[in-house]
Amino acid sequence: MTSAMEQRRPVPTDGEAILNALPNPVLLVAPDGRIVDANIAAEAFFEISAQFLRRQSLKELVPFGSPLLALIEQVRASGSPVNEYKVDLGTPRIGGDRQVDLHVAPLTERPGHIVVMLQERTIADKMDRQLTHRSAARSVIALAAMLAHEIKNPLSGIRGAAQLLEQQASSEDRLLTRLICDEADRIVTLVDRMEVFGDERPVARGPVNIHSVLDHVKRLAQSGFARNVRFIEDYDPSLPPVLANQDQLIQVFLNLVKNAAEAVADLGADAEIQLTTAFRPGVRLSVPGKKSRVSLPLEFCVKDNGSGVPEDLLPNLFDPFVTTKQTGSGLGLALVAKIIGDHGGIIECESQPRKTTFRVLMPVYSAAKQHDQSNRDDVPGTPSPASQDAR
Repeated sequence: MTSAMEQRRPVPTDGEAILNALPNPVLLVAPDGRIVDANIAAEAFFEISAQFLRRQSLKELVPFGSPLLALIEQVRASGSPVNEYKVDLGTPRIGGDRQVDLHVAPLTERPGHIVVMLQERTIADKMDRQLTHRSAARSVIALAAMLAHEIKNPLSGIRGAAQLLEQQASSEDRLLTRLICDEADRIVTLVDRMEVFGDERPVARGPVNIHSVLDHVKRLAQSGFARNVRFIEDYDPSLPPVLANQDQLIQVFLNLVKNAAEAVADLGADAEIQLTTAFRPGVRLSVPGKKSRVSLPLEFCVKDNGSGVPEDLLPNLFDPFVTTKQTGSGLGLALVAKIIGDHGGIIECESQPRKTTFRVLMPVYSAAKQHDQSNRDDVPGTPSPASQDAR
C-alpha cells in the first residue's frame, strides 16, 4: 500500500529520478549558502526531509568551521571541482562520527550554485577492517598450532619434574615448586584458549533466532558479572532468522556483554548496557570462495555508557593480544572476530566517551541456500565455501 507521504510526493522528472537513484547524498547549494535541492540519500544522511532541507542553510547542518564550507567557497572562486577525503561531518543530531569523502563542483548552468556529493567511508572501512580481522585470525591459527606442539609437551615435563621435587623439598622450597606448577598450568590454559583459533572443522549452522540468543546472554549476565547493570532492549520483532551456529553466537555476545559490563563497572547505578537488533539493507560483502556478494542486512549491537576504548587501540582492537585490561589475554575479541568472520559477517567498534557500540552485521538464513549447501556437502570432493575459506 502506498504511504500518504509517497502519495503527496510529486512524480519526479527524469533528472530527479536519476538523482534519487544515486546511493550517495547530493546537495545543491545556492550562492547565499541555502540548500536549493537534495536527493533521497541526503534526506537519509541528515535525517531530515528534502522539504525541510530546502529551508536550511548548509552551515546549520555541518559542524562549526567545517572544511566543507571552505571548499564550497574555493570552488565558487575558482570555478573548478575539488575533492576532499576523510572529512568528519558528524554532529550530535546525526551522529558523532560521520566521515565522508567530499566531491564539490560548480553548476555551470546556474552561476554561483554548487553541487556537493558526499560519500560515506563507513562501508569501505568496514570491508578493510574485516579483511584485517581475517588476516589476523589466520596468523593466530598458525601461532596456535605452533604453540600447541612446541610448548605444551615440554610444559608437561616441567610440571612433572616440579611435582617430583616437591615430594622431597622443604616447606619453603615447596612454595617455589608450587609456583612452577601453577605457572605451567596457566600457560597450558592460555595455549588451550589459542587452540580454538586452529579448529577448522565445519560447524553446523541453521536458522537462529537472535532474540533468543540475546535473552539467554542477558539472563546469564544478570545472574553473574552484570547483576548490577541496567539492560535496555531495543529489538525489531519482525527480524528474520540469522544463518549461524547458536552456541557460537552465544559465545560471541556473552563476550561482548562481559566486556561492556567491565567497562561500566565504575558507574554504579548509572551503568547501562543496550542490546539492539535491526534490519539494515545495503551492506554486501565479497567472501573468499564465493563468486557472488553476500548481503549482510541483520544488525546486532551491544552498547554501553562506559569511558570508551582508547582511540589508538580502535584500529587494532580485534587483533590478538590487544587489550586494555591489566589481567586480560587479549584473545576474547580476536576470537569474536574469527567466529563472526567464519559466519561471513562483519564486526566493528565505534567508541567515544559514554557511548561505545560493538556492531555485528550478519546474513539472513535462506532455506533454499541452506538446502543447496547441504547437498554440496554430501557430494564427495565438492568443497564447501567454509572449507574454501579455511584454505
